[in-house]
Amino acid sequence: MTKKLWQAKSKIKLNSHLYNFEKYVSKKFKQSFDKKYNKILNWSIRNSGDFWSSVWDFCEVKGVKSGNKIKKSKIFYKNIFLPNSKLNFGENLLSKNNKEKAATFISENGFREIRNWNELNQNVSKILKFLKDIKIKKKDRIVAYMPNTIETVEAFIASVSLGAIWSSCSPDFGTKGVIERFSQINPKVLFVTNEYFYNGKRINILERIPEIIKKIPSIKYVVIVSYPGQKKIKKKFKLKVKIKYWSELLKIKSSNIIFSKFDFEHELAILYSSGTTGKPKCICHRNGGVLLQHKKEHQLHCDIKEGDNIFYFTTCGWMMWNWLITALASKASIVLFDGSPMYKQEDLLLKIADKEEVTLLGISAKYIDALRKFIPNLNYKYRLLKLRTICSTGSPLSNDGFYYIYKKIKKDIHLASISGGTDIVSCFVLGNLYQPVHLGEIQNKGLALDVRVFSDKGKSLKNSKGELVCVNPFPSMPLKFWNDKNNVKFKKAYFNKYKNIWHHGDYAEIKNTDGFIIYGRSDTTLNPGGVRLGTAEIYSEVEKFFEIKESIVVGQSWDNDVRIVLFIIMNKDYSINDSLLQKIKKQIRRNVSPRHVPNKIIVVKNIPKTKSGKIVELAVKSTIEGNKIKNREALVNPEVLEEYKNLRELEY
Repeated sequence: MTKKLWQAKSKIKLNSHLYNFEKYVSKKFKQSFDKKYNKILNWSIRNSGDFWSSVWDFCEVKGVKSGNKIKKSKIFYKNIFLPNSKLNFGENLLSKNNKEKAATFISENGFREIRNWNELNQNVSKILKFLKDIKIKKKDRIVAYMPNTIETVEAFIASVSLGAIWSSCSPDFGTKGVIERFSQINPKVLFVTNEYFYNGKRINILERIPEIIKKIPSIKYVVIVSYPGQKKIKKKFKLKVKIKYWSELLKIKSSNIIFSKFDFEHELAILYSSGTTGKPKCICHRNGGVLLQHKKEHQLHCDIKEGDNIFYFTTCGWMMWNWLITALASKASIVLFDGSPMYKQEDLLLKIADKEEVTLLGISAKYIDALRKFIPNLNYKYRLLKLRTICSTGSPLSNDGFYYIYKKIKKDIHLASISGGTDIVSCFVLGNLYQPVHLGEIQNKGLALDVRVFSDKGKSLKNSKGELVCVNPFPSMPLKFWNDKNNVKFKKAYFNKYKNIWHHGDYAEIKNTDGFIIYGRSDTTLNPGGVRLGTAEIYSEVEKFFEIKESIVVGQSWDNDVRIVLFIIMNKDYSINDSLLQKIKKQIRRNVSPRHVPNKIIVVKNIPKTKSGKIVELAVKSTIEGNKIKNREALVNPEVLEEYKNLRELEY
């Protein structure tokens, strides 16, 4: 039996949203659950329509709910939840209008500012009026190239309140990455910061804008936002588009917002895949589905309550930003941090969590591992009196990470390792207060989600590794991929492996406890520090070096994480040296992002290829990790894999 690390006290369970929800559905549907998570889980799966309709009511969604709970279809992704229901996502986020704290921004250099609910509402109304004045209408795309600031949140709420479709990238995306993403969706407005800071370095963003504007001619307006705590922009910036400054928008007279209601299926936001095999896929998410799923996760799984302070370490280029922002709809306050999580002190995020009286802290497994290495004797340095929940995401949390949290950070804490993805902008498996926390495991599948682990032949597995799937539809399924005629890419992404069953692409195992262990992605996507990265962006930069003939990049499991390994074939008459190594790394860092920089660059003689000439990343990854090659017969030159076995360079 897996070791039990924590169990919620009876008082905590009885005061939880989950228990109150249990009482609500018990009375409504004449059921008995006895505070047993699996009982309410199984009911929610069998009665999916009743469950999601009850979530709308219990979590007090603002909108007009239809009587029809599910419009069923034999095709998985064509099932429609709460058809004909209408709501405004922005209205739900502006859940209060008083002088209580709504959002706190903290930069790595210590600058701090607070926005109360009154101010948040006022600023959103001003941005909304500006968007209306420039004739932005429903379904127009608005994009942001912004740090994790309150201004980004305000721009998001204003955009979706109008019915526009939001999309964002954080400043650590290189120019090429931004263009690849935004150019596919033809946005009309770009919100952009003038600069940002990372690890003490000031990084100019405005110098990147002319190229972005040139490559995305659909952009008609650029709104320039001064980085918080810095001097206002004095120099007027010239572009071949109309420019507005955030400070100008704030001079607009605020007024009460009249919220139009949009269909449950209305397009809310576009998030992006990692771009492993080409341009990133533009994943379009729906208005009501995201709100309902997030409400469920926040209140029923994380027990977020009015007045709580929610702090998730994220950027606006990652799905957890969307997840964090929606906490406003539960009348909670959000804490936004921008910069390096270890600037000047390794435990900076814990310091902030303590000072801000955070109730839920979201951090990556990689950050926990880093703390464990840098500060092995943390020994409950911070009191963290209000902290009830730590969410760990991004990559699998090691057993050592579990122990570290309970032995060094806080003893009495709900450690909820969670796993989901950009594809569903939410979680398939996560925590709950009814079940214990077991070492190395995610507690259970999410309510109303029939998540299983399948063999390659589609057989359900337990205590055996396989593919993570979901066999029943759910509201936060993507609506579509942008510019994906006949849903070709969409169906290939999720439904090619198993007929009419969602295939998520995670390699997982269900234990006897009903807990899950996620072993990583089952494809070749890079995942260092829990951040999914595409290989295509690395290849495009390496190809620019005339010294290099060919390359292949893979992720190697290393030290409870993943490190990027780049294998290169040198052109004739050239050899590797320190100068070239640094040039490669510098170029990838500058043009793509620091996260894409390879940890190892190794010269090889050959690269495995298919009969059609495609390089095979998975074959190399499997070889260096000592695993069996599944597709050896598909290779035109399988013998070259011998060169990748037992490489000395990968032993350290």
